[in-house]
Amino acid sequence: MAQKVIKGKWKLLIFWYLQQGTKRLNEFDRLIPCTQATLNRQLKELELDEVVHREVYTVIPPKVEYSLTPLGEKFYEVINAMGSWGLAYFHANGMLTDVE
Repeated sequence: MAQKVIKGKWKLLIFWYLQQGTKRLNEFDRLIPCTQATLNRQLKELELDEVVHREVYTVIPPKVEYSLTPLGEKFYEVINAMGSWGLAYFHANGMLTDVE
């Protein structure tokens, strides 16, 4: 099931940035090097999976903010475990030394 949620080239990066706090769409545009359509699609999929919350403010100009839901916040443990495994893998295969 977790693979279904994170399936998408940019979703892990979206999670990473949202763990740091609420983001507006234009912030993602600067942080993630993908097209606007791809970013919108992946954010919408994460919203439908109920791991990202989209808040629309009725102001001019329009303002939309994205944040993690409580379920999305729990995904931090998965990302952290993946990072730890990746470091162990690189160390075990001589791809990373303690100096780096």
